[in-house]
Amino acid sequence: MNKNTKIEILQKIIQIPSVNANEAEVADYIASLFKAYPQVQVEKLTYAPGRDNLIITMGDPAGGTFALAGHMDVVAAGNEADWTYPPFAGTVADHKVFGRGASDMKSGLAAIVITLLELLEEGTELHGQLRLFGTVGEETGEYGAAQLTKAGYADNLLGLVIAEPSDEMSQIVYTARGVIDYEVTSAGKGAHSARPWMGINAIDNLWDFYHLAKQRLAKFDHDDPLLGSVTHEITKIKGGEQVNSIPAQASYMGNIRTIPEYPNQLFYTELEAVLAELNAKDGYDLTLRYSFPEEAILGTPDTPLAKAATAVYQDVFGKQPHLTGSLGANDGAEFLQAKGDFNSIVVGPGSETSHQADEYVDIDVYLQAIEFYKKLALKFVG
Repeated sequence: MNKNTKIEILQKIIQIPSVNANEAEVADYIASLFKAYPQVQVEKLTYAPGRDNLIITMGDPAGGTFALAGHMDVVAAGNEADWTYPPFAGTVADHKVFGRGASDMKSGLAAIVITLLELLEEGTELHGQLRLFGTVGEETGEYGAAQLTKAGYADNLLGLVIAEPSDEMSQIVYTARGVIDYEVTSAGKGAHSARPWMGINAIDNLWDFYHLAKQRLAKFDHDDPLLGSVTHEITKIKGGEQVNSIPAQASYMGNIRTIPEYPNQLFYTELEAVLAELNAKDGYDLTLRYSFPEEAILGTPDTPLAKAATAVYQDVFGKQPHLTGSLGANDGAEFLQAKGDFNSIVVGPGSETSHQADEYVDIDVYLQAIEFYKKLALKFVG
């Protein structure tokens, strides 16, 4: 495949506005690229209307399966006046491709699509299978990856590459923090603020939960050399009706970033103990729910996958990669819940402009990513 075609495929994927939805259109376009290859299995797994996960499998089913994954959703473009080029145009300028998702992570997704297409074009014999995962909903909870995992698509993989941006592909990420998003809702009793004793202040009770939870979770204080420490922050809050009324309802959303030393269950246990303790008191009516929690990814730099990726990286880029960890979560946390004992890494094209105006990917890095994925895949099934 020539260079211009590779760039055009990326542009077309960027031009589909899959902002927290509409991934089915991305899946349909990618699937259309494989119509000339009847030996390839193309499947879709619907999460919701307009939201299809994509699974593309090729090679010898008698061998093991090596997988490469990318999500098809992007975050909102924000104020389009802040962009030099329209966010969904896929503009080529200054040897870069600009657009929402150019970095996070449609360039990585396009690179693994082209990896499979080039191996098909070249007639490469595979002693095993390659599988592409195109997922929905990564930006809002990794629920596409969770759905694919529950359906068995990730069982017993040889290895998994997540093509998220890794600082212009200078890093290979083998471990990552987990995340627990939770929401606490406090039900009180409304009253006139001049007679507060006639009501129950839902905001006061909510604060009691937060301060007690903050205190209890502070004991998880280990500092991981790569991932740092556990963090716990309020990120969204609402409550009350008007300034002269005792609030009858209040809620907040909290965000906990975990490290491999502490399984998420430890945090659930503490939060639920706080809930039970307060609800045992008069006047408290608190509820707790979790939103798509992800376990931290435990990994080491000496797994067969990390070692193979390091060797291929040196071959393609002519230098040593930086093996490190990620402060953010990714689809790998869900896929690693599948059957079998396998590892994942994150390595992909993309700049530090993810989620920003004028998001871009460097074209040279994008093209090198394709070469990297091809050589790495063939290490396992070639």
